[in-house]
Amino acid sequence: MIDPDRIGLFLAASLALLVIPGPSVLYIVARGIDQGRVAALVSVAGIHLGTVGHVVAAAVGLSAILAASATAFTTVKWAGALYLVWLGIRRLRADDDAVHVDAARVTSLRRVFWQGAVVNVLNPKTAVFFLAFLPQFADPDRGALAPQLVLLGLMFLLLGMVTDGVYALASGGVGRALGRFRRAARASKWVTGGTYIALGFGTVATGTTTD
Repeated sequence: MIDPDRIGLFLAASLALLVIPGPSVLYIVARGIDQGRVAALVSVAGIHLGTVGHVVAAAVGLSAILAASATAFTTVKWAGALYLVWLGIRRLRADDDAVHVDAARVTSLRRVFWQGAVVNVLNPKTAVFFLAFLPQFADPDRGALAPQLVLLGLMFLLLGMVTDGVYALASGGVGRALGRFRRAARASKWVTGGTYIALGFGTVATGTTTD
């Protein structure tokens, strides 16, 4: 069992980190502007399915292997970057008339869900983040570390779903307003596509310290 004081500190630190927009939030916002609130919320669910994988990996030590192997880290990083760039290019090449159609409109919700999961799973910085962050609040004197790390990771996930959900609802509202205007709807294609591509390049260019 984790010390309650540590849990309180962990929740405060997690909330402080989560409210600052990172790559996942930008992805969710781009999806919300492009396809509305439902698609953005589905993206949140997909992204945090990927978070479950990172939490489990951190608990069993797989993230340590990723952090220790430059080749493994670089391979996963490039795979994630290329996937984001591919999503961006695909979005930019979409038919302008399709941009104005309603939502299941360009991408099915099932695809939106799995794309969110893949984007998060292929972000090695998230794996390294959990490996570095979660153990700070675990206590070896209180039992096995793996269950503690899983518990902390699930608490982080639940907080993340709340904060990301707020961003999803807000961006979906913006997207709905823009959707009333054909010119703005066309512009949203370039905004969302450009965001995906920028995130892809950002994944390659940045270090390993943040989500």
